[in-house]
Parts: sequence; structure tokens; C-alpha cells
Amino acid sequence: KKSTTRKPIDWWGILFLTAAVGTLQFVLEKGQEEDWFSSTPILVSTIVSVVGFYLFIWRELVTEHPIVNLRVLKNKNLAVGTVLMFILGFGLYGSTFVLPIYTQTSLGWTAFQSGMLMVPSSLATAAMMPVVGTMIQKGIPQKVLACLGMFLFFVYCFWSYGKLTSFSGEGDFFVPLMVRGFGMAFLFIPITTLSLSTLKGPEIGDGASFTGMMRQLGGSFGIALITTYMTRRTQQHRADMLSHITPTDPAFVQRFNGMVHKFTSSGMTPDQAKLSAMKAMDGTVMGQAAIMSYMDVWMLIGVMFLLTIPFIILVVKSPKGKAVVHSAH
Repeated sequence: KKSTTRKPIDWWGILFLTAAVGTLQFVLEKGQEEDWFSSTPILVSTIVSVVGFYLFIWRELVTEHPIVNLRVLKNKNLAVGTVLMFILGFGLYGSTFVLPIYTQTSLGWTAFQSGMLMVPSSLATAAMMPVVGTMIQKGIPQKVLACLGMFLFFVYCFWSYGKLTSFSGEGDFFVPLMVRGFGMAFLFIPITTLSLSTLKGPEIGDGASFTGMMRQLGGSFGIALITTYMTRRTQQHRADMLSHITPTDPAFVQRFNGMVHKFTSSGMTPDQAKLSAMKAMDGTVMGQAAIMSYMDVWMLIGVMFLLTIPFIILVVKSPKGKAVVHSAH
């Protein structure tokens, strides 16, 4: 008979990780709604998350059979790859989160129209995946492809930045989104392959779990931080525009009087017409402030990806020879 020894399950590690990730997810999802650390539940959850991650790391380093082998992070390529995956998740999920909000709130599109807008980009990514895999197998350095992907994503963000208006149409986003799709293809496989290229045996599975987890965490952080950033930038832009709306501003006076006349002609009293005109003006200001905040988000993500390129060039070392392509999940 063959004796099989089952490895003990690290229940403490599972408990600490569940507590840490669960409370972190709550903080990221509800932080903006609850005004962050002014809310007791958010503050308590943050403390629990920090303590949970600390205990989880301690547990995984001292136990003989950890559920997550943190020691593989000693591998330089994997450590750098997890950082790049975090940034990729931040930009990928962050931009995917913002675009439908913009199209539905500022352009009045339906959810279906907003979803269909992303289809060509996804098809471009899928079509380029085999091409990128072939390029890696032929010996093209992964960091060269990763830098190209980062640059293409920057181009997409910068291009979209200039396309955001209250009158944009589907045609304005087709080419930028195709660039985004190509950029994603040059990021997923090269970063994953680069991260796992110097690992062996069971370490490959551990490394793959790290890169996947960091991409998801990057997305969670990205959506939470972008939501907060948009809210604050909208408030700032609104305040800046309102500071220029004064009774002595000829453009404001002309437009305001025109709207009052329009509402009066529709049967409103002068007071009602003035109130309606002020509400309409405020709605216009809020709409423009929101669009400007979306522009700020695209510029933020684009600059972040652009600044990552020197980091890849200086820190990452591509393995010699042809690489084995690992799938990105």
C-alpha cells in the first residue's frame, strides 16, 4: 500500500487573509460614501485589515505548510511583476469603470450602448494575444513588449483626454479604444511571462496566484481612489467655474437673461423663471465640472503608465533565450 500524507491546512492563514481582504474590500467600496475615516465602521475595518495582513504575513512565514508561499517574492522578477500587475489592474479596471459613467451621465447613452463601445477593444486584445505570444517565443524581450504596452495605454488615455466633451460620439472613441486593446495585449502576456520566467516547479503556481491577486487588488484600489478623486475634482472645478459667474460678467448676464425670457414665455412668473434659470445654469456647470473630472482621471492614469516605463527599463531584466509563454488569467 502506498501511504499518502496529507499536508495540514493552514486554517489560521485562511482566517487572517479572509479578515484582511474582506475588510479591505469593504473600506474600498464604502469609503467614499461614508466619508472615509470620519466613519467609525470604516476606521475599524481599516485597523482590522492592517492587523489581518500583518498576522497573515507573519503566519505564512513561520508555518511549515503555508496556504500562500510568500518566500517566492524573494524572486526579483516576480516582485517587480506583482507591482506591474497592480498598476495594470489600476488602469484597466479604473478606466473601464469611468468610461461607462461618462457616456451614460454626460452623453445620455444607455447601458447597452456603453457596453457595446468596449467590444472592439476586447476583440483587438483577443486578436493580438497569439501575436504577442509568438513574438515572445521568437526571443523579443518581454520588457520591450511591456514598455510598448504601457506606452500604448498612455496614448489611449491622452487621446481620450482630448475627446471628452458633452457632444462626443461613438466614432470619437473607436480608434483610442482600439489602441487600448492592442496595449492590453502587450501587457498581459509579457508581464505574466516575465514574472514567472525564473520560477520553477510549484513556485510557478504560487507566482501566478500573486500576479492575479495583485491585478484584482489594483483594480479595487483603482476604482475606490478614482471615485474619490473624481468627486473632489468635480467639486473643485465647480467652485472654480462658479467663481467666474458674477452679475458683472457679460456672458453670464446675457445667457441668464435669455433663459429667464424663455421660461417667462412658457408661462412662468418672473421669480419662477429666475429660479429655473439658476437651476439650469447650475446643472450646466455641474455637467462641465464632471467632464473635466473625467479628463483629470484619464490624465492621471496615462501619466502613471508613462512613468512606469523607466521603471521597467531600469529594474526588469528579461531572461536570456526564448521564453515559455504563460497564460494571463
